[in-house]
Amino acid sequence: VATLYGSATASYRTALALGTVATFLGCLASIVLAETLLKAFSGKGLVPDAVAASPNFLTAVAAGAGATVILASRLGFPISTTHAIAGALAGAGVMMAGPELNLSALGSTFFLPLLISPLLAVVLTMPLYKAAHAAIGYLGLQRQSCVCVSPGQFTPASVAAYDGSGAASMMFSPTIAAPQISVGQAPACVTKYAGHVLGITAQSLVDSLHYFSAAAVSFARGLNDTPKIAGLLLTMKAFDIKISMLAIASAMALGGLLHAHRVAETMSKKISKMNDGQALTANLVTACLVIGASRFGLPVSTTHVSVGAITGVGIVNGSADRSVISAILLSWLLTLPIAAMLAGLAAWLLTQYS
Repeated sequence: VATLYGSATASYRTALALGTVATFLGCLASIVLAETLLKAFSGKGLVPDAVAASPNFLTAVAAGAGATVILASRLGFPISTTHAIAGALAGAGVMMAGPELNLSALGSTFFLPLLISPLLAVVLTMPLYKAAHAAIGYLGLQRQSCVCVSPGQFTPASVAAYDGSGAASMMFSPTIAAPQISVGQAPACVTKYAGHVLGITAQSLVDSLHYFSAAAVSFARGLNDTPKIAGLLLTMKAFDIKISMLAIASAMALGGLLHAHRVAETMSKKISKMNDGQALTANLVTACLVIGASRFGLPVSTTHVSVGAITGVGIVNGSADRSVISAILLSWLLTLPIAAMLAGLAAWLLTQYS
């Protein structure tokens, strides 16, 4: 829901509430719709079955991935839970399976979709936004903005006053500072749409579609991420998988409510500047890619895809912040080795002391 917040369509609390509910519903839907992902992230085929079924292996993977994502969230970096789990599977696999780790399966099943999906999001968002921009002109809609003028402020200034005897005394006289003028900077001055489509005001239609698209992205996140985490429990017969996925859904919703603000700030306001229409475009691309990938069992990252789509908007409108995007890309590069090292350390400790 970063685009709702970043385009000033909704407050942070409203956007987060919508995202939490939609994510929870996506988690529930994943029980039926995302069985392929559930099996892919159980570790089977990546390490020997005996290792994949080991509680120590599964605990190490969860510890490595969880610690990596929590650390990134504290620092405000939007990294991928999927990427962290893949790195943790590799780290724990090296420690507990050694040369029996199937590196080819790791690359084709996990890393290739993670690499391609954000690039695909950028490539799809740019022409879609241009097509939407052309459609606005074809429908005769107009974009409106406004000029914000801050009131001048009174500031005291000292003035020397002389009496008849020539003695000077200091007096204070107010002066008025020049007003500050800006265009489209304050929340009230973001670009809005004027006109009607099928008897509905253009802005109301865009806002409604934007809320729907944000809910779709959140739904896709729950649909795609829940089975990856639940896959770690698939080989442990003591747990009913449907109950496990319900518990994971609750934990994901709670995690977003507790500490999502720094990541929301980065994705909403630092990568690119967006108005309602641009944000809607980014969300539509993200939702379609992630829901489609979930249906076919491809482990893409909702975070990576969303960042790619928002970046695509920034490239088109010229607002993409290269320094922020570079920092995010660096965090993505570091996700894999950090998660692998933490999971490997956890696996070693569990092997030594369990």
